[in-house]
Amino acid sequence: MKIRQCMLLLAWATLALQAQAADSLESREGALAAKLRCVVCQNQTVAESQAPIAKDMRHEIRAQLAQGRSDDEVVAFFEQRYGSFVRYTPPWRASTWLLWCGPFLAVLAGFVLLRKTLKQRASSPAPLTPAERARAKDWLDQADEENRP
Repeated sequence: MKIRQCMLLLAWATLALQAQAADSLESREGALAAKLRCVVCQNQTVAESQAPIAKDMRHEIRAQLAQGRSDDEVVAFFEQRYGSFVRYTPPWRASTWLLWCGPFLAVLAGFVLLRKTLKQRASSPAPLTPAERARAKDWLDQADEENRP
């Protein structure tokens, strides 16, 4: 009787571990599918897309994870096959620095331009000198005489 209970306990523990491993595999697959871009849709991740190639990519992810490959190895496989575009968030490289820094540089340039514009508006023009006032008065008087009938 004790052997039978031990065998049942061992079988139950094995099933529990297999279920846990399957859940872990499924969660890893979902996480990886969310990191990869669908090569057909391009605006959706592999997890979101219903395109046939996205389904094939999900099956390939599951197969590679079942073979014991790490997440980085799976991503490298797809990157080798489809290029770095397949990553939903591109890696930091010399060729992508503008992609990463561009928005921050644009915002910074906007703040600099805004500050310069506001500073120019805030500064009041220098008052006219007596010579400039006299010249302006002469000019206005001359224009006034020309417009009289």
